[in-house]
Amino acid sequence: MKIEHIALYAMDLEAARDLFLKYLGGHSNEGYHNKNTGFRSYFIRFDDGARLEIMTKPEMIDAEKHWNRTGYAHIAFSVGSKERVDELTAQLKSAGFQVVSGPRTTGDGYYESCIVFLEGNQIELTV
Repeated sequence: MKIEHIALYAMDLEAARDLFLKYLGGHSNEGYHNKNTGFRSYFIRFDDGARLEIMTKPEMIDAEKHWNRTGYAHIAFSVGSKERVDELTAQLKSAGFQVVSGPRTTGDGYYESCIVFLEGNQIELTV
């Protein structure tokens, strides 16, 4: 069994798509639009075959996201090396994104940084 894709709602679908393409090397399909419901989505594919569906629909609520809560905590992206974690973290920080932690080696041996990337949602960059 494998995870087929992960889905994430976003208020600004086009901005979300642009972030995953620009900073994380994703490749997007042409998108889907259900004209009856207003639902829109893109599938973002990454070089290793992983896929992320980003979606939006009318009248969504962008609820506050507390760090210590149940549910999904972050999406982790392996970027290949410690140097690339450092470079991309610095690039995202200079672009105005909040770096929550790192880059650092965690107690369980991961080299990572965590960034608030999209509408209060975190990504983790790791080797």
